[in-house]
Amino acid sequence: MGNHKSYLEKIALTTTQQIGSVTSLIIHSILFVGIFALQWLNFNFDQIMLILTTAVSLEAIYLAIFIQMTINRQSRRLARVSESVEDISEDVEEISKDIDDIQEDMEDIGEEMEKDEEELAIKHTREQEKVLHIEGILKELLREVRELKDKHG
Repeated sequence: MGNHKSYLEKIALTTTQQIGSVTSLIIHSILFVGIFALQWLNFNFDQIMLILTTAVSLEAIYLAIFIQMTINRQSRRLARVSESVEDISEDVEEISKDIDDIQEDMEDIGEEMEKDEEELAIKHTREQEKVLHIEGILKELLREVRELKDKHG
């Protein structure tokens, strides 16, 4: 039915809301006093009790129907709220998983950066060793050139 309520549903909801009010209490009290006042209009006690019993029984039947309609309506609302809560819960779970994935990715990136730094440090050390080796070779060559120059010069 959605949000569109039938005319009868609107009456039922309004009636249910009004029945629990102070106005309803006053009206019912006046009606019950009025029914007992029928004795002044020459109704005997048995007739008054028959009218009262019939009126109260009919009212109880209608109240039960109105209350059940209200309960059904609230049940539908709760079902929709429950679905919304389930959807939100699923969304939170997905977000939580995404956060876990991001955290794992960040840890992986951190580990890769550490490996890259270690590799760079190793490469730097190797390059320094190569430079020192070349420097040693150049010193040796320079010494040999000087020796040759001294011998021929």
